[in-house]
Amino acid sequence: MPKLIRIGIDTGGTFTDFVISDGRRITSFKVPSTPHNPAAAIVNGLARISALALAERLEIVHGTTVATNTLLERKGARAALVTTAGFEDVLEIGRQARPDLYNLMVTRPDPLVARSLRLGVKERVAPDGQILIDLDRGEIADLIEKLASRQVESLAICLLFSFVNPQHEKMLEGALKCLGVPISISHKILPEYREYERTSTVVINAYLAPRMGRYLTDLERSVMAVGVSRGPENPPTSSAGKQQVRPPQAASLSSPVCELRIMQSSGGSVAASAAAREPVRTILSGPAGGVVGALKLAQMAGYGRIITFDMGGTSTDVSLCVGEARATSEATVAGLPVAVPVIDIHTVGAGGGSIARVDAGGALRVGPQSAGADPGPACYGKGEDVTVTDANLILGRFGAFGLLGGEITLDEKRAAHFMSRLASEMSRASRSRVTPIQAALGVVQVANANMEAALRVVSIERGYDPRFFTLVSFGGAGGLHVCALARALKIPRVLIPRDPGTLSALGVLLADVVKDYSQTVMMPVANLNRRKVERIFAELERRGRRELKEEGFPDNRITVVRQAAMRYRGQSFEIDVPWRRNFEAAFHHAHRQRYGYADAGRATEIVSLRVRCTGKVSKPRTQKFSPQSERKAEPFSLIDIHFGERATPTPVFKREELAVGARIDGPALITEYSSTTLLPSKTRLTVDQWLNLILEID
Repeated sequence: MPKLIRIGIDTGGTFTDFVISDGRRITSFKVPSTPHNPAAAIVNGLARISALALAERLEIVHGTTVATNTLLERKGARAALVTTAGFEDVLEIGRQARPDLYNLMVTRPDPLVARSLRLGVKERVAPDGQILIDLDRGEIADLIEKLASRQVESLAICLLFSFVNPQHEKMLEGALKCLGVPISISHKILPEYREYERTSTVVINAYLAPRMGRYLTDLERSVMAVGVSRGPENPPTSSAGKQQVRPPQAASLSSPVCELRIMQSSGGSVAASAAAREPVRTILSGPAGGVVGALKLAQMAGYGRIITFDMGGTSTDVSLCVGEARATSEATVAGLPVAVPVIDIHTVGAGGGSIARVDAGGALRVGPQSAGADPGPACYGKGEDVTVTDANLILGRFGAFGLLGGEITLDEKRAAHFMSRLASEMSRASRSRVTPIQAALGVVQVANANMEAALRVVSIERGYDPRFFTLVSFGGAGGLHVCALARALKIPRVLIPRDPGTLSALGVLLADVVKDYSQTVMMPVANLNRRKVERIFAELERRGRRELKEEGFPDNRITVVRQAAMRYRGQSFEIDVPWRRNFEAAFHHAHRQRYGYADAGRATEIVSLRVRCTGKVSKPRTQKFSPQSERKAEPFSLIDIHFGERATPTPVFKREELAVGARIDGPALITEYSSTTLLPSKTRLTVDQWLNLILEID
């Protein structure tokens, strides 16, 4: 009987993925997402896991899109901002840098907090932390009255130089608790300089907090309803013979019975209660899980330099890793800066559900709009928009096998009908006949161009040559496109892990518990005060160790990484480097890697100190397989696939029948439960000892 069941859940725009580990084996499956209520899909999936009835303890790690969608759709709380008088418009002024240099009609996103809800208080702290103007308690009383009358649902507090001296922010926090709304405080969330980025990050947190709190509360109740009714203790039975679900207050997700953690954008998980307090750290929750999982499996297979390629139903996420996931504090989401640590992920609106259309100028466009899970692609039977999935179906790249092992059947005739309509629009725009096959090829080519551009952003544009990397493909749609992308970028090798369609869910299950802390110091290296630096590092480390111990991690399962955010004097942005004896040399090397030059004779400075404390979680065992005796891979079908305008007879293989050492030369199609892989000609597939597909691209 399994005492512990660990479940990784990744909510996507089209499907919600589950990976289950009981200590002996790992299984996975998908259920359709329910965008109107993401928790419903999770409950539907949990209800399918029969092992829950045998578990004594349940751990759930969840990659969620709630924060992302709330921000993108502008459906957050009615938030207010309290700041230093005179700085109420920092959110609106922003930075002078334009997102599109030559666009004279650029549109900036509206601030998340209306001008009437941005309130200033008379106080002033100097850059060195000295209080120049005391906070007036009488003014606080007036502030409480104003906020109460304006019916705010959440509150952000961000005062000038509070990262040096938080005394006034603490006073405001204590006084404003009487409002009974969530309060986000800058010195706790982001104690770093740069007023605009700090204010934006804290306001985003306040904007998201009420909705994330409600979601996690509802999810807790829903999961406990499933978990308790299936748990080791038999629930009471009604006179009708039906099991009665205990009320939510009968158990808690933080109890030994069931624990819920949420994936953070930084690549680590965190307790649900912490995610409710700081939802800004979960904005790229799901994509981060994919990077963690891809890097772990690639390293096991011997590949440390990888580019991850996660193509799902709604979008594609790419990231470059050299031994570890690259983090940044300069992310932008929905046009707004987010300065907490996130994995450096570039996202484009190209996925299996991306909608194809002809624009006003007659050009074929694919995405960023998506058909999502409902109505979905035309071939699902509801939607009337042509998508990338419809194009691949018409080109024969799914065969007659459907999706998810036949759980979802695809209507090729319906897809062909709407593709013919798109082909007619393309014909009128180009004044030449376009066939449905040509239209489908065009849809795939445009989608590939969008994804190729994303791969160039994280590699070539950042000083890395993709020819010296392995492209790790996952997500339900990735296998159909990855070979074309690798060939376009001259990437010689592709790795496709087992169950690629659910790798992000495996990634969140593999993620350790991570706590990130930082403190601005603004210290020239020439005048380095090592004692002060060590004191700040020690304080941040003590805080991290204390919080991890509160979550049950002993000292021997806690690791600490120290970093310094550095720059040349006069620069505007920093580079994070490991804190070690030769940290300055490491900075010069990192600067040369990113910008193409370094100046060892130029003065440098430390802007901020960063500490990452990690609580190591137990990982599910990954089985290594031995090569079998000569066992030639045999196709189970032969179908016509369009790699171009003419169809090519192509053998089809079942992935579960491919043993270690099996080799297949393209063209070929590999089918499995969560994904489909397309091998064009001049591509060789080999199965390694971890049952990864290794594709060598000629």
